[in-house]
Amino acid sequence: MRPGAADQQAYWALERVQHWARRLEQEIDGVMRIFGGAQQLREIYRDNRNLFAVQENEPQKLVEKVAGDIEGLLARKVQALKRLADAAETFQKAHRWQDNIKEEDIVYYDAKADAELDDPEIEDVEGGAKVSTLKLDFVEDANFKNKVNYSYTAVQIPTDIYKGCECSEVGDVCAHAPHACMHAQDGPSRWAAHPPSFPGPIWALPCQTHSPLSPTATPWRAPKKIDLYDVRRRPWYIQGASSPKDMVIIVDAQPVSCFTHLVQANVRNKKVFKEAVQGMVAKGTTGYKAGFEYAFDQLQNVRVFTFSVGQHNYDVTPLQWMACANKGYYFEIPSIGAIRINTQEYLDVLGRPMVLAGKEAKQVQWTNVYEDALGLGLVVTGTLPVFNLTQDGPGEKKNQLILGVMGIDVALNDIKRLTPNYTLGANGYVFAIDLNGYVLLHPNLKPQTTNFREPVTLDFLDAELEDENKEEIRRSMIDGNKGHKQIRTLVKSLDERYIDEVMRNYTWVPIRSTNYSLGLVLPPYSTFYLQANLSDQILQVKYFEFLLPSSFESEGHVFIAPREYCKDLNASDNNTEFLKNFIELMEKVTPDSKQCNNFLLHNLILDTGITQQLVERVWRDQDLNTYSLLAVFAATDGGITRVFPNKAAEDWTENPEPFNASFYRRSLDNRGYVFRPPHQEALLRPLELENDTVGILVSTAVEFSLGGRTLRPAVVGVKLDLEAWAEKFKVLASNRTHQDQPQKCGPSTHCEMDCEVNNEDLLCVLIDDGGFLVLSNQNHQWDQVGRFFSEVDANLMLALYNNSFYTRKESYDYQAACAPQPPGNLGAAPRGVFVPTIADFLNLAWWTSAAAWSLFQQLLYGLIYHSWFQAGPAEAEGSPEARESSCVMKQTQYYFGPVNASYNAIIDCGNCSSAALAASLTPHPCPADGPEQCELVQRPRYRRGPHICFDYNATEDTSDCGRGASFPPSLGVLVSLLLLLLLGLPPGPQAHQVHAHTSRRL
Repeated sequence: MRPGAADQQAYWALERVQHWARRLEQEIDGVMRIFGGAQQLREIYRDNRNLFAVQENEPQKLVEKVAGDIEGLLARKVQALKRLADAAETFQKAHRWQDNIKEEDIVYYDAKADAELDDPEIEDVEGGAKVSTLKLDFVEDANFKNKVNYSYTAVQIPTDIYKGCECSEVGDVCAHAPHACMHAQDGPSRWAAHPPSFPGPIWALPCQTHSPLSPTATPWRAPKKIDLYDVRRRPWYIQGASSPKDMVIIVDAQPVSCFTHLVQANVRNKKVFKEAVQGMVAKGTTGYKAGFEYAFDQLQNVRVFTFSVGQHNYDVTPLQWMACANKGYYFEIPSIGAIRINTQEYLDVLGRPMVLAGKEAKQVQWTNVYEDALGLGLVVTGTLPVFNLTQDGPGEKKNQLILGVMGIDVALNDIKRLTPNYTLGANGYVFAIDLNGYVLLHPNLKPQTTNFREPVTLDFLDAELEDENKEEIRRSMIDGNKGHKQIRTLVKSLDERYIDEVMRNYTWVPIRSTNYSLGLVLPPYSTFYLQANLSDQILQVKYFEFLLPSSFESEGHVFIAPREYCKDLNASDNNTEFLKNFIELMEKVTPDSKQCNNFLLHNLILDTGITQQLVERVWRDQDLNTYSLLAVFAATDGGITRVFPNKAAEDWTENPEPFNASFYRRSLDNRGYVFRPPHQEALLRPLELENDTVGILVSTAVEFSLGGRTLRPAVVGVKLDLEAWAEKFKVLASNRTHQDQPQKCGPSTHCEMDCEVNNEDLLCVLIDDGGFLVLSNQNHQWDQVGRFFSEVDANLMLALYNNSFYTRKESYDYQAACAPQPPGNLGAAPRGVFVPTIADFLNLAWWTSAAAWSLFQQLLYGLIYHSWFQAGPAEAEGSPEARESSCVMKQTQYYFGPVNASYNAIIDCGNCSSAALAASLTPHPCPADGPEQCELVQRPRYRRGPHICFDYNATEDTSDCGRGASFPPSLGVLVSLLLLLLLGLPPGPQAHQVHAHTSRRL
């Protein structure tokens, strides 16, 4: 009731509201019993029990089988990778350098040739002619999602490297790579070579194999603007070229709050660090001595790198000495434009301990999930370092340089194919995590940004709603244990509007020979599933006829789930077209064909017949208009959604795949009836509502038992006519017993508690379990059905929440995409030159790449010379200003709290602001900083590092530790930059790196 209701009427009013609720419940229940057909469908399944068998999902056996299959897949990849790496080392060792060879003497396919030959500005530097390259014919290959040539490999050379400078090495690699690739049996592999005799250039050769003995070349997908792709910046190369390290960063600025010790390099911490870097302002002088003292106090085996950028006239000997005395490297960079190509020596230095470790360091490392640059989608890459095995002469020390990195891709879709598809039910799934707790597989792994530079690091506890039980499961999986646990937990609905409290069974085992662990999540009601047994071909044909559009007018419209029923079935986003393709294929093959998935096909055809019998027994002879219904429907695990009558299919907007339909999955998880009001964006104004356009879904699961085995193979429901049921709602919440009865008001009828007569003073609403408006007695609110109720009546919704009628659940989406923000004036990095993303900046392995040093040169130039660089009118493709970036979005859902089914209170809003109340209770996602950072830093999530690192070796040859040069002085130009970068661990056996620069103010 609204403010002003008499206190003495409160108890009587509560009883009245409870009476209305019972009447509405009885009305809905009656409609569902008559038209929904849940009970009748149970009987139909029992009557047809000879047409299917009940199979059992045994979690332990299932998860062990899938883990074994994934282990086998990765093992084959590893074997191919090792053969490729061994072959590359052998070829390099046998190579003999040729001094006078020219680029035109080398026959190879340039992956970027097609794009460059179309560009009239690209010419040979010496002769003025376009660079020559092999001309290849390509064919489309579905495995690679690209055009391929099976006879040649391809060379991809970064834009900032002159193609002719190392032509002998290119030719040698191209000559031998096809032979190495012949051993790769399981898909895309790639070879990035760093010639040991010359600094700088790296060639990436994607030796992608379609089948055994079939090396392939793939044309490069050049961006529309500047092509800044460089294999040295890709996560798979960076990870393979150096051993993992922890990192300490000391900057001459204010410290990041709470970051007083080593913190995990997760998404949350990196976001805090990013914001701190962007807010840095240059001021004061640099106390680099204190920074070095702190570094050497905290770390052991510190490795120091020093730079000098630009022209100068001061003595660089101290800079060079610091690097040489601490197993580092000093490098002079003549200009800021040379940073990207002149700093690759650091990879050689960081890779020395791996080379010296020999076979012990030959360990395959698997990357996090990331977006493949060649269009393969989400992949993980296994990498192996390739060492330079050459020696200067007999008895000489062996070479300490990494020759390059060999990698082989595994598409996530290939791993998913090894998991059960549809036997686990709509709410069962398989997932996998690594030693950091990051997911390799999970149905909620859906990054919203594309072409991102940083690997996807979605933690298992962020992929699901975190609780103590899941923390225990995650820890056990990281430790490589087996386990099983049944828990009560919260899950989000597929549309992320609702929260349901459910029971789930978690079972997990380690994937042997890998750092992954596999888990299986199964609802108790999915312990058993149906497997059709349609051996009677006559019955197959009979049921199949009910899929033909000619039967829809009498039997209702059928949507079929767009599943991979057969290899030759053409997919389509249009379900009508997909059904047509399916029917055409079935006229050529039988459901028992070897090219088809017999389980999927038989279950689909069985459910076609089962739902047709529901039409025949229940729906066909009922007048839906009697109860103001727009449609009745049934959806099944087999992939059938039948909507009756046929014309109702025109306004059916639910997903044709039941497993991807929110109403289907929620109905399985909830007993009773689930309401799904339409989204408010789809509603018209009340006066424009039409009976055949706007409806409210009410659904329930069909559950039955056979031989003590319980199943929920289907969901049935009705679609209520919004306008008609809004009027019916008024009657049910009034003193009348039915719509035709005249309204009577008197001393005994209490019309002040009548939602129909007293609708000016009495607000009567039906709100669902997520807090969304379903029905109202206020005509002006009909166009708000489907809105979160706080947007309709903030005072009432806040009162319901404050009195625990609703409980709020807040979570954070770390995969969201946000529009690019305009560059601010406080950012530490200049914007007129290419600036890697902050994701690059905070990637642990990325610090070993040239781009890391490039960023800090540009960063401190911006600090000292804020006006030197201004954003140009056009940005290179791939720059952070030109694309969406990943961000954190806060999500809020509401669900019924642990209170009684009734609530009674006097709501006195006083002078409160409705707008403010509505803002405090909102379910809409909004950008956020994430959880309270200082608390998270003190409670880091459990994870395990690698069992061994190769980042320091006492026998390293440090004689080549950099070189200096003299430049004439130039007035008005600062000669060097300040940066102290520490790369390392707390005191222990591992090595650490310090990267430093000096700066002088004139």
